[in-house]
Amino acid sequence: MTLSDPIPGLPARTAALRLLDAVLRRGETLEQAGAAASRGLKGEDRALALAIAAESLRWLTDLDALIDSATQQRLPEDAKPRSVLRLMLAQTLRLGTPAHAVIATALPLLSGGPRRLAHGVFSALLRRKAQLPAQPTLPPAVVARWEEARPGRTAIIAAALAEPPPLDLSLRDAAETAQWCERLGGTTLAPGHVRLPRGTAIESLPGFAEGAWWVQDFGASLPARLLGPGNGQRALDLCAAPGGKTLQLAAAGWDVTALDKSARRLERLESNLARAGLSARIVTADALDWEPVERFDAILLDAPCTATGTCRRHPDVVHRIAAPQIAEMAELQTALLTRASGWLAPGGRLVYAVCSIEPEEGEAQVAAVPLTPDPVCASELPAGLLPTAGGALRTDPAMLAEAGGMDGFFIARWTT
Repeated sequence: MTLSDPIPGLPARTAALRLLDAVLRRGETLEQAGAAASRGLKGEDRALALAIAAESLRWLTDLDALIDSATQQRLPEDAKPRSVLRLMLAQTLRLGTPAHAVIATALPLLSGGPRRLAHGVFSALLRRKAQLPAQPTLPPAVVARWEEARPGRTAIIAAALAEPPPLDLSLRDAAETAQWCERLGGTTLAPGHVRLPRGTAIESLPGFAEGAWWVQDFGASLPARLLGPGNGQRALDLCAAPGGKTLQLAAAGWDVTALDKSARRLERLESNLARAGLSARIVTADALDWEPVERFDAILLDAPCTATGTCRRHPDVVHRIAAPQIAEMAELQTALLTRASGWLAPGGRLVYAVCSIEPEEGEAQVAAVPLTPDPVCASELPAGLLPTAGGALRTDPAMLAEAGGMDGFFIARWTT
């Protein structure tokens, strides 16, 4: 099976199958697997392949339950017919693809007996008018982990995962929030933020070309907000790429140094800075090896993490992440926090953030920081959010659900 096959729509389904295989068999992210899996596809087909794979992963547990209900012998987890059936059902039940189009573009992915099996199971489920539940069922290991951390919260989070998130924009000039809301037809959760429906064509929107805004989840915009205005003071954005927080800091008047070890991702940051008419010093280095020549008045450490808080937009994380990855990330975060703590000037502030729901990457990191806690106050936060009893901020995808939700973050702050 190749992407040159003449059946219309087949290349996108082939790519979707490759994406699913990359996530579930090799533990890759959808983003990592995307380029190789969709090579040769045009933009619309590439987007379709990603949508099919993402919805298959979002509802994977429930899709598997439907498949198992229609087979006499349970298909192995990594069986190709199971993967193809996942894609078929996701298209029918989530994307509204007509059954005849699903069959025509999915069965060629199989041959012989597996093709007949997939056709039979799919047809049987259609005859039964099979449906998905109102919200995705999370894998048992994820439920156990999240329930232990925040009892009673997991089901609420799962409900927030039923749909992909809206599109959030951060504005270069927060004073123009009302203007851009009106111009773009959006809503706002805080000054400097505009929210639009998902599926919006970003590059065609007013303000893109002149850099009046950039795409950034609302939760991801909160850490930089907690550093306040810069007034020309020195700020270090550690692990800065792809650059949303660097742009926020520069727009807020900080003299920013942006450090990341990925030269490729820093190219995107430089491009966004140029588009927005903002500036920052770019440093390509590993924060575990790099040493600054000066101390900073503010440091923002948005640390590498498991990213389980982004499960609305990246449903692969609930299937890829387990205890070993969490422990590995927590060890790295502790090392980064230890180094960053020594780079503050007197009276400086350090903000630590992870887009993770796991307490090992958030709450458990606080005790190791050799600085004075600088508690987050309710008055600093957008309406609907409150600090924890310890003065940190913990968000999850179910918060602000009535307004479209947000990513899950842990954010803490210290001072020298």
